[in-house]
Amino acid sequence: MKLLSVNLGRPTAVPYTDQPEGVTGIDKRPADGPVRVAAPGAKGAGGSGLAGDAVCDTRHHGGEDQAVYAVAREDLDAWERELGRPLPNGTFGENLTTTGLDVSGTLIGERWRVGPELLLEATSGRIPCRTFQGHMGERQWMKRFMAKAAPGAYFRVVEPGEIRAGDPVRIVHRPDHEVTVALQFKAVTIQRDLLPRLLAAGEALHPEALAQAQKYVRQYGA
Repeated sequence: MKLLSVNLGRPTAVPYTDQPEGVTGIDKRPADGPVRVAAPGAKGAGGSGLAGDAVCDTRHHGGEDQAVYAVAREDLDAWERELGRPLPNGTFGENLTTTGLDVSGTLIGERWRVGPELLLEATSGRIPCRTFQGHMGERQWMKRFMAKAAPGAYFRVVEPGEIRAGDPVRIVHRPDHEVTVALQFKAVTIQRDLLPRLLAAGEALHPEALAQAQKYVRQYGA
């Protein structure tokens, strides 16, 4: 289990985003050297947890609970076969491209030690947006991505640190529940009757997903 690459994006003007200035950092490329990772601050103010990485639309991206985004190389490979084209590391806008890990099967609240210093905690899956659709240029991309339910995982930074390609990734804590990133993703997108099950993850869950689950239970029961 290791990092294949650490990917950073720069602000780029594109025609397919509703970001007010028309720019996005979704097209991320592998960094040549070490990258510092730290908690970026609250959503709406803080951006990426990775130094040198652009989060241009802080209304929907970045912040403490979406500081780092990871995708399994194995999932990219599966999409390559389905789409019939190469998908280099960073294509999905991920900061970390991993190998040997079921990223979407990560438990909410699971903690990863990346390299010798960085400690991350899983919070949620990535929800596809208009910018992702435009970036991929695939017909009905958002619908297809949601149906696959392999969204990759967002993490918060528990302990900051420096990372680089080739660093080992160790799972150092697995919480005592069964709420995976994939389950959380399905609950907030295509299968809302799963929302009550998210409550087992407690405060480790992304606050927005937790609020959705609590609202659903108030309205419809568990």
